[in-house]
Amino acid sequence: MTTPLNKQVDRLLRKVFGIEALRDGQRRVIDSVLAGRDTLAVMPTGSGKSLCYQVPARLRKGLTVVVSPLISLMKDQAEKLEEVGIASTAQINSSLSRSDEREALQAIESEDKDIAFCTPERLALPEFQELLRQTGVGLLVIDEAHCISQWGHDFRPAYLEIGAALSVLGNPQVLALTATATEDVIDDIRKQLGRPGLRVVNTGIYRPNLQYRVRQVTNPDEKSAVLLELVQSKKGVGIVYAATVKAAKEAYQMLLEAGESVTLYHGRLKAAERSENQNLFMSGERRVMVATNAFGMGIDKSDTRFVIHLQVPGNLEAYYQESGRAGRDGEDAECTLLYYHDDTRLQKFFLMKSKAPDHKHELDREKLERMIGYAQSGFCRWKLLLDYFDNPLPGFERCCRCDNCLSPPVISGEDFEQQQLGDLRLAEVVVGDQHQAGVAVG
Repeated sequence: MTTPLNKQVDRLLRKVFGIEALRDGQRRVIDSVLAGRDTLAVMPTGSGKSLCYQVPARLRKGLTVVVSPLISLMKDQAEKLEEVGIASTAQINSSLSRSDEREALQAIESEDKDIAFCTPERLALPEFQELLRQTGVGLLVIDEAHCISQWGHDFRPAYLEIGAALSVLGNPQVLALTATATEDVIDDIRKQLGRPGLRVVNTGIYRPNLQYRVRQVTNPDEKSAVLLELVQSKKGVGIVYAATVKAAKEAYQMLLEAGESVTLYHGRLKAAERSENQNLFMSGERRVMVATNAFGMGIDKSDTRFVIHLQVPGNLEAYYQESGRAGRDGEDAECTLLYYHDDTRLQKFFLMKSKAPDHKHELDREKLERMIGYAQSGFCRWKLLLDYFDNPLPGFERCCRCDNCLSPPVISGEDFEQQQLGDLRLAEVVVGDQHQAGVAVG
């Protein structure tokens, strides 16, 4: 049934955003927000999560505050709004000059803006909280909300302050946005925000245009050779992810010396150099970006045709987030993990160095084991991901496009027994019922 509010939404979409219709997931999230519910939207990369707060921000009273983990991400969001004629946004971050920051704060105070972007660190400051409290926040949006659970304890502790900030602000309505969230992460988000009734709208993670592969390698030289082979054989632009700055530098140098069009991004580069290299990749002047995980969140290079991981990530959430930066235009793209067993020691070292509480440390260890299980598995890669995120598709058994579906591994003897144990451990996702899938054996 079409309601007056639905008509308002449709009119706004056509006149302001130039969109004729929302996707089903977007409509469900927007309807939930406009109904006044605290909402967590779990939507895959490229599914239009930003529209889920942009539309309500124009239709609701009060300021919409968007908490974003990266300055580059909030700049991108604000610029896209300006492109469609929405200039009523303010950005509060450390990149602003004093005069620009003062102007933005004054605009918020005078209620001259519909949307204000800030980092979690800025939201944690008492003076900024007081400004927002006096202005009146109608909706607090938490972009990349999985960071609350995955980064909050060590890398970005300011995420743990969001719950307290909500209380100071008078407990405004919340919209949390992420591409991935297991039940454990969802429960943690609810707990950290103090919103046990947070409604979850999960549109699913399956993206049939992504073809997942794992290439097993036995030593560093073989890994470098396979990387070069993959990059040279792929058409279009791509991203190569490394787990350390050292590995990123080495891969960049190797590809550069081989004559590839390549650039580099990691946290130890100066800000100006990072920005320049990012622009070279985004503009198409460089075909391949070699980077650590410092690159990618909020980066919208929709024609990325391949993502290669040089080392196993710490968990499947990170792997799905990073590999999911391929194929955002809906066209076919390949996501390849180069699996060298010794690389798992690096992630175990990271776990040892972590300052997370005992219970989270154990959970992170289990997640790493599942990531390793994925890399060693003979299952359909998409089936593994869907089971891990407790996101089953009715009747789905195999994607028919990943490496294991196209060329089922032949396993025998002791290796088969070990494979079964690893696969069963990975496949068991206990959320209500236990899910167990069969191993593909040639």
